[in-house]
Amino acid sequence: MSVDVELLEDPDGWDRLVERAAETTPFHRRAALEVFADHTDSTLHPLVGYVGEEPAGLFPVFERRVGPVMTVFSPPPNRKLTYLGPAIFADPNMKRRKRERRHLSFVESAMEYVDEEVAPRYVSVRTSVGYEDPRPFLWNDFESTPRYTYHVDLTGDLDELLETMGSDLRSNVQNTDADAFSIEEGDRSAMEQIVVNAKRRHDEQGVPYEVTPSLVRDLSRAIPDHLRAYVCTVDGEFVGGALLLCDDDTVYRWQSVADFDASVPAQDLLDWHVIERASEEGIDQYDLVGANNRRLCRYKAKFAPTVQTYYRLERSGPVMKLLTDAYAKLR
Repeated sequence: MSVDVELLEDPDGWDRLVERAAETTPFHRRAALEVFADHTDSTLHPLVGYVGEEPAGLFPVFERRVGPVMTVFSPPPNRKLTYLGPAIFADPNMKRRKRERRHLSFVESAMEYVDEEVAPRYVSVRTSVGYEDPRPFLWNDFESTPRYTYHVDLTGDLDELLETMGSDLRSNVQNTDADAFSIEEGDRSAMEQIVVNAKRRHDEQGVPYEVTPSLVRDLSRAIPDHLRAYVCTVDGEFVGGALLLCDDDTVYRWQSVADFDASVPAQDLLDWHVIERASEEGIDQYDLVGANNRRLCRYKAKFAPTVQTYYRLERSGPVMKLLTDAYAKLR
C-alpha cells in the first residue's frame, strides 16, 4: 500500500484534518505551528499523507540548523511543548493488517520526504498521548523511549472525584475561606504575567525557560479559542496562575506558577478551579502535562490521575554525540 506524502499549504485544509484526528492537540493547529516556527527560527513542513485522495496521516515537522548540523524536530525544542508528532487517520473497522501497513507506509514516506528535502543528521519526535504504536519509527531506525503524563478523569461526579484525591488537597479545597482569594479568567496580559512569574521561578532554580511573553501573546492571537488563563489573587495581588490549552475533550495544564509563601494554597485552588470549569463545559479529562519528574509527581499524583504514555523517538547519524549534546542544549 503506497502513501504519497506532500506539503499541505492550505491552513484551513490542515485544520480540518486536525479536527478529524484523535491524536492531535491545540498546538497541531496551523496558526500555532507557524508561531512556533517563527519563535524557534525553524522552517515548518506541514506534511500530509494520502492514499489516493483519502488522508492517511499528518505530521508537522520543523527544520532547524544547529551550528553546521541540520536537524528536524516535532515538536520544536525548548518551548515547553510536550507533545506533537504525527496523527494517523484510519477507519476503526479497517482490518489490523491493512491499518498497520498504511501506518508504516505513511511514516516511511514522511521520513523519505524529510531525508530528501532536509537531509537531517538528527531527528527528534515526541508523540501525543493518543499515538499508541511507535513501531513504524522503530522499523525506520529510530530509538524509542516511553514517557509519561497524568490524566484526571472528569466524566464522573466531582464530589466523588475529590474524595479520591489526597487529604491535603481535599482540605485546601474544602477549608480555605472563599473570601480570602479570587480566581478569575485572565486576558492576554494575565497570560504574559504567568510566564513572567514562571521565568522568575525557573531562574531561581537555575533552569532555562524560554516561554516568553511575546510567544504567549502571539499564540493568544493565533489560537484564541484554545488558550486561556486563570489567575489567583489575594487582596488584588497575583499569587498564582495557570495557562491552559483546551479542545473538545481535554484541558492541558501547559504552564503554571504559584507563590508558595502566599496566605492561600494557590496551586491547589487553581487546579481545582480548572477541574470544576472543565467539568461544567463537558470536557472529559485534565492533562497535567508530564509525569516524568519524580519530585513533581509527588504533587500531581494527589489528583488521583491515571498514568498515560507517549513516546520520544530519536534518530541520529554517525556524529551522534555531537548531535545529542546539541539537542540537550536546546531542550
